[in-house]
Amino acid sequence: MTSPDSGVPRLVIAAPSSGSGKTTVATGLMAALTGRGLAVSPHKVGPDYIDPGYHALATGRVGRNLDAYLCGPELVGPLFLHGARGCDIAVVEGVMGLYDGAAGEGELASTAQVAKLLRAPVVLVVDASSQSRSVAALVHGFVSWDPEVRIGGVILNKVASDRHEGLLREAVDSVGVPVLGVLRRAPQVDVPARHLGLVPVAERGSEAVDAVTAMGAQVAAGCDLAALVRLARAAGPLPGGSAPWTPGPVPTHHPTRSVKKSTPRVAVAGGAAFTFSYAEHTELLAAAGAEVVTFDPLRDEELPEGTAGLVIGGGFPEVYAAELSANEPLRKSVAELAVSGAPVAAECAGLLYLCRELDGLPMCGVLDASARMSERLTLGYRDAVAVSDSALAGAGTRMRGHEFHRTVVEPGAGAAPAWGMRAPERRVEGFVERGVHASYLHTHWAAEPGVARRFVERCRTS
Repeated sequence: MTSPDSGVPRLVIAAPSSGSGKTTVATGLMAALTGRGLAVSPHKVGPDYIDPGYHALATGRVGRNLDAYLCGPELVGPLFLHGARGCDIAVVEGVMGLYDGAAGEGELASTAQVAKLLRAPVVLVVDASSQSRSVAALVHGFVSWDPEVRIGGVILNKVASDRHEGLLREAVDSVGVPVLGVLRRAPQVDVPARHLGLVPVAERGSEAVDAVTAMGAQVAAGCDLAALVRLARAAGPLPGGSAPWTPGPVPTHHPTRSVKKSTPRVAVAGGAAFTFSYAEHTELLAAAGAEVVTFDPLRDEELPEGTAGLVIGGGFPEVYAAELSANEPLRKSVAELAVSGAPVAAECAGLLYLCRELDGLPMCGVLDASARMSERLTLGYRDAVAVSDSALAGAGTRMRGHEFHRTVVEPGAGAAPAWGMRAPERRVEGFVERGVHASYLHTHWAAEPGVARRFVERCRTS
């Protein structure tokens, strides 16, 4: 049984490198455990927006990120507890290789760091497709590299045959680490990818459901679920004083304001074109007093009635540029809201949508800038400071963020920059104009809750 102070049983699914099968195993394990009646809390290490969509499909719960760079190590435990509230078990999918983190920052933001912060046992997923006895040296190296990381077992992925499995098991046994599962090659669980990773759930419909079902069946058949649950229950106690993160109390209506002004309606872009969003953002907006309404720029021809503020997150507008451009009534509605001075917060894909054009196709025209696809991938964590007062942040507000795109924005004139990048290179980026704050930088508002409160207050007063 789990000790009272250890918190929800939990496992971290990690791997020696990207492409080893973490998403298949983590999502499949979530689906298999959910299918056995357990309430499973899904989590993802790092800034990834796409994997949590598959996790949510597997568990029926919101997929949440644990990012020690964006939010700070001190928030990893509280954010975990917030997401895992009321669950029987939690499964945390790692990022990249187990010990890979923010470039030049040691273990910061690595799966290993998050596992240590959560005092959670690690299950190492090994792509065994091109090795046999050498797997022992690989596992031994990962087990011994950091004694504070507890690797409680191995799942062997892409195993070719019974004979191959026997050779691998014999090798891993010599290291003293239990084999908790063996998965054969299975094309039906493969998820299609594009330039920024897997294709999101929202774009695949029933295909995504079928893929997650296949992952669950594969893990249930090839892994020792009982042993994995026992390992999860052996997680150590969370650090003293850990309490669930909270977005804050939902404020009551201000007695001197109208209901409309005291509870401003904030429209949040969703649908297949804008799938990149952290669950905590809408929770923070609601806690700050907003009524949050989701709309789909691919389908809806107007913003929700009474919209006082607009949030447009990331996604793949370049994939849907033609459809977004064809929805001229909504583009006009967005432009009118922005011109009125209402608060508008746009990240990455949202930035592209607000430009004059994207790859020659008309967009909203809120910003005097044009955007186009590029061959160059811009990727990495950023240390930034707000250089202009905006509806989102006061000048001097420091935040950490993440860039991930293959587009270039060519600005015109007039707008002030949004951020001054401090690392890894010094530059300014983004746009602040009227109530608009638009930037490539993805941020996690849980690290600076004042962002949401400021935004909602501007919605009340604009």
